[in-house]
Amino acid sequence: MDKEISSLIEALSSENIDERHAAEDKLEAKGEEAILPLIEVLTEAEESTCWYAARILAKIGEPAIKPLLLTMIVEGDRGFRRYAAAALGSMGEVAVAPLIEALSTEDKELRGFVAMALCRIGTPALAPLKHLLKEGDEVQRMCASLTLWKMGEEGIGDLVEGLGEEKTS
Repeated sequence: MDKEISSLIEALSSENIDERHAAEDKLEAKGEEAILPLIEVLTEAEESTCWYAARILAKIGEPAIKPLLLTMIVEGDRGFRRYAAAALGSMGEVAVAPLIEALSTEDKELRGFVAMALCRIGTPALAPLKHLLKEGDEVQRMCASLTLWKMGEEGIGDLVEGLGEEKTS
């Protein structure tokens, strides 16, 4: 890992909040170069540092999606997955398609974290989830139904509509 990135990551756990915020801004500016070191932080750091790392990954956005999802597949640690899902959910619409695709995994727990990220994204995830209700395999339809249900008022209308269409076809 590059010395500057290493030093900035170390500053994320500083007692001085201004130092933490400055490090956060600089790591975000590093973009793709900072993604893997930040993902590593999520796998081994203490909670407060993970929170900052997840925020930075969310701000970096699209380039971080695939590395986060791939690491979620191989890293079974629930803490890591929770922070990765929070980062993905904070990215918004850009993360919807890769998250929808990730609902196909055999890993039930991972599907739960993916659903959490989709719930956090909200409205941009509704149409793809509704499509999955109609076109997906059995597991995907179940995941789409549960995710829409977890979205509350925002998703329940689409869930009921999708289930109604399923009965008429």
